[in-house]
Amino acid sequence: MHAKIDLSKVKGLKKSELKKLQRLLQERIPEGSVLTMDLAEYMADFSHETGEVLSVTLNRRGQIVNITVGQPKDVDTPELRGFRSGPGRLCGQRIVYTSLNGHGHAGPSKEDLQCLAKHRLDALAQIKVDADGEFSRSRGEQGLLADAVYIAHLLPSRDGEGKIWKVMEPCTARKAQELEFDKMIPALEDEFRRVVPGLPIAEGEERAVLVGLICSGQDSWQVEDELDELAQLAKTAGATVCGRLTQARLQPDPRQFLGSGKVQELALMVQEYGANLVIVDHELNHNQQRNLEAAVGVKVLDRTELILDIFAQRAHTREGKLQVELAQLKYLYPRLVGKGLTLSRLGGGIGTRGPGETKLEVDRRRIRDRINLLERETSRIRSYRDTQRRRRITEELPVVSLTGYTNSGKSTLLNSLTKSESIVEDKLFATLDPSTRRTVLPDNSPVLITDTVGFIKKLPTSLIAAFGATLEEVGEADVLLHVVDASHPNVMEQIISVHDVLSELHAVDKPMISVLNKSDKARHEDLAWLASQLPNPVIVSARDRTGLGRLMEKIQEVLKEVKPQKRSTA
Repeated sequence: MHAKIDLSKVKGLKKSELKKLQRLLQERIPEGSVLTMDLAEYMADFSHETGEVLSVTLNRRGQIVNITVGQPKDVDTPELRGFRSGPGRLCGQRIVYTSLNGHGHAGPSKEDLQCLAKHRLDALAQIKVDADGEFSRSRGEQGLLADAVYIAHLLPSRDGEGKIWKVMEPCTARKAQELEFDKMIPALEDEFRRVVPGLPIAEGEERAVLVGLICSGQDSWQVEDELDELAQLAKTAGATVCGRLTQARLQPDPRQFLGSGKVQELALMVQEYGANLVIVDHELNHNQQRNLEAAVGVKVLDRTELILDIFAQRAHTREGKLQVELAQLKYLYPRLVGKGLTLSRLGGGIGTRGPGETKLEVDRRRIRDRINLLERETSRIRSYRDTQRRRRITEELPVVSLTGYTNSGKSTLLNSLTKSESIVEDKLFATLDPSTRRTVLPDNSPVLITDTVGFIKKLPTSLIAAFGATLEEVGEADVLLHVVDASHPNVMEQIISVHDVLSELHAVDKPMISVLNKSDKARHEDLAWLASQLPNPVIVSARDRTGLGRLMEKIQEVLKEVKPQKRSTA
């Protein structure tokens, strides 16, 4: 164990005061005590002489591992920095610190208690020091509140006031010394293991807290709906959602995305639920992501990164994997950030000669080269698909492309129409790789039906660009089948999101049939209203295979209208 004295927050201590700290470093506290009277008096005397707050960190063996001249939040030790907690575990460290009377209210401040929760300390003990720098061992009860020890510890779950900590009644240093600390902490940890909020953590499980922002012009219910969808995305990626947090702001904070108070609340929530992941329903820049990770102490992902991770899991063909890698590299490239001048000393002139390329610049160059290579491969895919399309035109095979919101039932509909066996799962982006199947219309004429990746709200533009070769199938199709989940409570928002993406692909004006799917789960009046709002509506249930005959007749009818237009265009 390497103990140290941290003086980074203060200057100008006398040699005698530094020697006092060196002697204090050699002290050892009995394992069964939070502190001793000698330690409390020694710390009180130092604070009285210097007018500075003194924070002492101890482990469960009673060894002093750190002395910091400053508040508990200023304590910086490897034990606290590297600790990753979970339900049922405290960090094995406690902080004893002084507080001069007249400096704040009685007992630990909210900032001190947030430090207790953030690091999951065994305990926090505040020593109140009077103007004389002494403890009242012989005074009456009136003196105890002025010269008292306040001990705080975490709770397994929130109390009646919503707090996750408890501040014990103030006591003298003598009574604090007699507290059976070695029995209290194991009992607390046992209680934590019995009362874990939410689901228990499995080995290797990622446990996520979701974060949303209610910006100007948005309603809270809209953000809650978006967080519901984010929860589905997190579940699809393999994470367990254990909590969510929202904040109303005019715009995201440029430094930490959330306000400083909400960031502290998020850090407490992460500790309370034993989360090891925070997912933000927004695209973060590299500064916001880095600062938020530093504040909450766990990995932070934004919506784009989460979707990219799902795409990486779902891509099975070489084409799909190539396009996912391209999207990931385009996302990563602007987020490669170095630290200081040593990582950007390139070029010519004074002060730039010497070591040559830095690791950051080498990484950037490699990523640029890889992006260029993948874009050339994407161009080859585009050429290959152009060849396929020319063959279809030569053979006069009409193409119908399934499009729609993710998990609306496109793959199930493809299987039902073509008697194929594409992958079907009740998850977002269950199908990523495009597939084309041939079938016949009621008049026995052949038709190709293509299934492509589903759309979603706030679909990242980098994904649309990376999957351009695949999504071109939508733009080149003769007819679009817009598959709508008619049973979804936010069906109109999903329809608008699909139309927004189709606009970006310049395909919104194509002949379109609105397939109102999952009719077995929707109410008749809702289906009737939706049918009145959308072009060429057909009500079906792909799972129950109802309404498919009417759909094939509608496809045949619309294709007959399209063919004369194609001949006149040619």
